[in-house]
Amino acid sequence: MVHVRPLLKPQRLRAAFTAPSFHQPQTAIPFLYHHHPPSLATTTRPAYYSSAKEQQPPTIPPPTPFVPNVETFLTLIGRGLRQHASKFPTWEALFSLTSAQLAELGIEPPRTRRYLLQWRQRFRRGQYGIGGDLRHVGADGAAELRVLETEKKGPGDVVPKKNRFVVNVPPGRSVEDCGPDQMSRVQGYKVQGAKTIVGPYALPLKGEEGARVTATEGMWEDRRGHKIDGGERRRTEVRYKKRIAERRELREQGLL
Repeated sequence: MVHVRPLLKPQRLRAAFTAPSFHQPQTAIPFLYHHHPPSLATTTRPAYYSSAKEQQPPTIPPPTPFVPNVETFLTLIGRGLRQHASKFPTWEALFSLTSAQLAELGIEPPRTRRYLLQWRQRFRRGQYGIGGDLRHVGADGAAELRVLETEKKGPGDVVPKKNRFVVNVPPGRSVEDCGPDQMSRVQGYKVQGAKTIVGPYALPLKGEEGARVTATEGMWEDRRGHKIDGGERRRTEVRYKKRIAERRELREQGLL
């Protein structure tokens, strides 16, 4: 005999045909909020507001003794930017113009503008090139370096040790004539031998000990690499064509 499984259980059938009792406690109907479709005011996000840092005007770093004006700055960083010195009326304009404004002034190509913007940011951070920490510079843009000798005797030393440092002094002054507050250590230069100062762009003083450093074109320039045989992407093709041309020339000369 085949057993047929009922679709509904007996207790469910009784509950379906039984009239609802009026003595049962009524459950409170929760208050339903009317659902409104989202309006434009609620769906749209607020307009983008730049951060307070971006809203602030760009920081204008003060000139330094070695970089007192726009022309010197552009001369030091190189890339031919010195020719645009007349386009910046003030030091503030040099450090406040945007890339679009630099393009309007005719500073091209774009990589030159990016290079200038990078050096502006470095200067703001105090990341100078060689000679940027010179404190005593003459009116002609030259600074003088001298050798300062100091003696230091340790606990176990019989003879004091001599140390030599390269210091920057006011033009025309010697180490003996300067006090401690008139001398400043210089990075990138060292003493070689007895009293010879060596370092980038350091020229010996005539007739006296010391060296002279002058702001020079491209002194801080980031040198760009030079492509060899068309660069990495075209090197194989260029060298292949060169070999073909060389073999053709040898065949014409009858050497092949």
